[in-house]
Amino acid sequence: MHARDCSVLTDKEENRSLKCDVCFSDKDYENAIKYYSEALELNSSNAIYYSNRSLAYLRTECYGYALADATKALEIDKNYIKGYYRRATSNMALGKFKAALKDYETVVRVRPNDKDARMKYQECNKIVKQKAFERAIASDEIKKSVVDSLDIENMTIEDDYDGPKLEDGKVTLTFMKEMMDWFKDQKKLHRKCAYQILVQVKDVLSKLPSLVEITLKEAEKITICGDTHGQYYDLLNIFKLNGLPSETNPYLFNGDFVDRGSFSLEVILTLFGFKLLYPDNFHLLRGNHETDNMNQMYGFEGEVKAKYTAQMFQLFSEVFQWLPLAQCINSKVLVMHGGLFSEDGVTLEDLRKIERNRQPPDSGPMCDLLWSDPQPQNGRSVSKRGVSCQFGPDVTERFLDQNKLDYIVRSHEVKAEGYEVTHSGKCITVFSAPNYCDQMGNKGAYIHLRGSDLKPEFHQFTAVVSILYSKSLYLLGLSSCVVSPIWLW
Repeated sequence: MHARDCSVLTDKEENRSLKCDVCFSDKDYENAIKYYSEALELNSSNAIYYSNRSLAYLRTECYGYALADATKALEIDKNYIKGYYRRATSNMALGKFKAALKDYETVVRVRPNDKDARMKYQECNKIVKQKAFERAIASDEIKKSVVDSLDIENMTIEDDYDGPKLEDGKVTLTFMKEMMDWFKDQKKLHRKCAYQILVQVKDVLSKLPSLVEITLKEAEKITICGDTHGQYYDLLNIFKLNGLPSETNPYLFNGDFVDRGSFSLEVILTLFGFKLLYPDNFHLLRGNHETDNMNQMYGFEGEVKAKYTAQMFQLFSEVFQWLPLAQCINSKVLVMHGGLFSEDGVTLEDLRKIERNRQPPDSGPMCDLLWSDPQPQNGRSVSKRGVSCQFGPDVTERFLDQNKLDYIVRSHEVKAEGYEVTHSGKCITVFSAPNYCDQMGNKGAYIHLRGSDLKPEFHQFTAVVSILYSKSLYLLGLSSCVVSPIWLW
């Protein structure tokens, strides 16, 4: 039985509190938020309710709301230690490492034997020191690319390596099929092959505009996929259900290829391989997780270092910066990872002009394309994530009218059915990581768009359960999904 607040709960509060227990047990965090909100309407001075709603917001990646609730819990009870833990976790997720460290220090001081808190404190402290070191050595000189320090030609492939190899340094369909099977058996691609893919795809991506524009002929179709988040076996299932990419079966993957799942390397190398094989028919857009801060916190950096080297992660970082930010199909459908903008008046020409070869700023169109979310009410509001904004149907309508577009397609949010249509059909969300984090129970989906009418056709699928999946635990600090412990109540 969970510990309760010492104060006497009313029957209505007790009822909602019990419903919240059930929701957490069922991992139904949306309803947990609903019931905690109802409980707070009855008793707005209960720090536990704010703290536990903060946890539910963390579980749904609403980091801005989570931070606000944890802060409110501490305003009510400055000695409520879990409030400090939740606030630290929220700030950590938002990349506010110094603020997080201060709260983790408080938790560790009060609970010196809490192993999880100490681990989080050490992790955060390491990041703060690393950031300070990076600032200290930064200079005005142009940063050299990792590519300049590589000697791929003279990298030796050992005689005992019997895995896939590029053919005369080029990706072929045979290589791709062999690599996917190799990854399916959880075997590691030789580092020379991985570097060859990264160097070549960097060159391809760097030649693309920030806004990619394509035209589908009347008889052609394209498949749009949302977040995949390192769920390699689910990526293979998409290809099984929908066919391998080809010149006649084009794909667009809409960001967040990595982090959270334990097979991010396998996912991203597979996607990059197909980009090299079919550069004009296989499209990739940047998500908010193709960034250094997110990779540092949610697993990809650790995965690359565990399977390869820190140098390879640095090269991935360089490549991610060249991923395009948006794609326009037949001058009518705009696709981006996050959503629309914090201010009116943004045009497609503005998107074309974005200098994207960098880590995203904290505000502005580039940030919005990666981070924003739709909301049901008109206008704009503060982001539930603590970054960018939320935009209403009126914002969508004005943007589409100004730019002569029909609708937008975005990803970035888990949806129970794998997709969601909002804003009177003019804002579509697609998410392609089923049973996200091995716990959400959601379906995955992808969309078919045909050149004849651009009417979206939704295709749903469920998560693949692989016997080999649990073997991912061999990675230090990784599980089937990189998440924090619940620590409820």
